[in-house]
Amino acid sequence: MTHCVLVIEDEADIRRALRDNLSFEGYRVLEAGNGEAGLAAALKEKPDLVLLDWMLPGMDGLAVCRELRARGSMIPVVFLTARGQEIDRVLGLEIGADDYVTKPFSVRELLARVKAILRRASGASTRPGRFRIGDLDVDAEGFVARRGKKEIPLGRFEAEILRLLAHRKGAAVPRNDILAEIWGVEAYPTDRTVDNYIVKLRQKIEKDPRNPRLLLTVHGVGYKLVDRE
Repeated sequence: MTHCVLVIEDEADIRRALRDNLSFEGYRVLEAGNGEAGLAAALKEKPDLVLLDWMLPGMDGLAVCRELRARGSMIPVVFLTARGQEIDRVLGLEIGADDYVTKPFSVRELLARVKAILRRASGASTRPGRFRIGDLDVDAEGFVARRGKKEIPLGRFEAEILRLLAHRKGAAVPRNDILAEIWGVEAYPTDRTVDNYIVKLRQKIEKDPRNPRLLLTVHGVGYKLVDRE
């Protein structure tokens, strides 16, 4: 299977270099020179991955990524940017980007990250999109859970964590495994990220977040999802 990568980059030289290197590695490459065209191409062509420049003219990369996620797109996104401050890095990832590469970057490193993200995305496709845990119906692909008539909106990473834990229901999943499977170790080098998302998830899906019955901590290991009414 030939993967398709969409490059959204306003600097023609960088866009051309990325196209040539990705094509050489066997990827089909689409190009866009601004945010509006890139968003339209992503929604129409549904590539397997988007390389997205942060500082685009008009609609910037942050807005493109936010709009993709708002429309329910799960396409992996990698930011390409000269912005290297931690707050920018965290902001980009928290709105739904999968990784963040600071310019100037090594083409070899970028290609390795693209390959790793596509591999993770392929693994995610084998996880259940819809499942039931206790009295909770989860539609991970629709970013929503339901308890009776009550709808509980889920963020992208919240939905992916639930999918991963449901795929391994009843088993303790180490924090580092969750980190690597959902974000990749390059994107978030601390397992506190996982803990923070677990807290948010419990506030949404547990009847009593302080005494969870579905999403349990396995001390010294990580977390597990159990089936209880």
